Amino acid sequence: MKHIVILGGGTAGWMAANLFANQWSNKGIKITLVESPEIGIVGVGEGSTPTLKRFFNILNIPESSWMPRCNATYKTNIRFAGWSPRSGIEHYSHPFSCQTDTFTQKSFLVNCQTRRLGLDTHVTPEDFFINGLLAAQGKGPIATENFPFTMEYGYHFDSHLLGSFLSEHAKTLGVEHQQVKIQDVITHNNGEIASLVASNGDSIHGDFFVDCTGFASVLMQKTLGVSFTNFNQNLFNDAAVVMPTPMHDENIPVETTSTALSNGWAWKIPLTNRYGNGYVYSSDFISPEEAEIELRQHLGLQESAESGRHLKMRVGQLEKHWHKNCLGLGLSQGFIEPLEATALHLVQVCIEMFITEFEKGQFSNQHQQSFNRLISERFEKVRDYIVAHYKLNTRDDSEYWRANRNNEHLSDSLIQLLNCWYQRNDLNAEIHRQQINHHFDSLSWHCLLAGYGAFPPLAEKQPGTGDLYKEQGIAEFNRRCGLNFSSHKINLQRLQS
Repeated sequence: MKHIVILGGGTAGWMAANLFANQWSNKGIKITLVESPEIGIVGVGEGSTPTLKRFFNILNIPESSWMPRCNATYKTNIRFAGWSPRSGIEHYSHPFSCQTDTFTQKSFLVNCQTRRLGLDTHVTPEDFFINGLLAAQGKGPIATENFPFTMEYGYHFDSHLLGSFLSEHAKTLGVEHQQVKIQDVITHNNGEIASLVASNGDSIHGDFFVDCTGFASVLMQKTLGVSFTNFNQNLFNDAAVVMPTPMHDENIPVETTSTALSNGWAWKIPLTNRYGNGYVYSSDFISPEEAEIELRQHLGLQESAESGRHLKMRVGQLEKHWHKNCLGLGLSQGFIEPLEATALHLVQVCIEMFITEFEKGQFSNQHQQSFNRLISERFEKVRDYIVAHYKLNTRDDSEYWRANRNNEHLSDSLIQLLNCWYQRNDLNAEIHRQQINHHFDSLSWHCLLAGYGAFPPLAEKQPGTGDLYKEQGIAEFNRRCGLNFSSHKINLQRLQS
């Protein structure tokens, strides 16, 4: 293994180039990234999971170096608005869990179980996670140096700027960058890729290739003939319209907002210089023109001269993510709509797992089959979690939402999880039984289900809450106990400051 060629830049391509060079530069392996100067990066506002923090730690890149360059902000939380109106819940949050939550997550899980048994209790997810409280208070997740717990958080960033930054950093690691248009792909007699032929006649030979050509999937699908498994029976959305708005907020939010609209949902991602906005929808239920009108109304841009950018999405995954001497990454390997910001998470996990398996097999295809199985499972489990958002919706304002709620194309895994929840069984045990806790863990599922108010009916008779600490009950509590606790009231304002 002497030469790895990455076709296509973008965030996925440059993430791979950086991690490969960081891991293998001392092994004499050359890394070349080839991209066409005619194909640009779609520079929408994008969000990440906390996995991206690990990526920059691996490369030893401090936040102070890359965040200002990419108009990046911190992300502690995803807020979902209008997904389950019949439950009486206007919005709920899915915070990233931190080490501090060890002391509160048990209360959240116990309260959820209590509510599933029919007793009315507090199950608002964000109230049990420090990142949920930070988002509500508009505070960032960076603690002082003597804070004894690890904080987890993601980022919001401009994907075009991030790609440019990673390109510069990769070159410092020795990655060769060629900007040429590829017009042909040459294969060996055994079907493996031999070289790329540029429009100027040059040939770029390699031992291993990485396909980062987006939905075109030039190497994996068009050259190697790898089939694509479409998720359109599970997930209806196949298009988006994007429009930015100015950043006028003095305190930039630390959360992504996902608001349900008539035939899909709108994201709002805060960057330092603007908001990234977009409407993800199904073209089977609404036209691109109608979707743009609705997004403009949602953003208050009816009179704006700003034009919307329309994007098409192909949701699904390759049958094989690693085939012969080629690895698919990013949009070329598959895509699941950005509802939980899993796109770069899947890219990074795929790269890291490939590095491990490729090295373990002495840079051969020895572990290709197990790798493909594990990555396919990752895509499927992320899909299931996203599908649950639509299956559990309680909207009734359009056929789109009713069709999602009535959709019976669910995986066995998702059916078993929902059955476990509604039958009041141990959801954490079911997740471990299915061995899927490394995809979305029990806390994430509890946030989703509790956030939707997806509980069995309340029992007819409810016991008293036992909350004698409410202001109206303090005097009676003191009288009965013969004690005076008023002098011991905690100054919460001082602690919060």
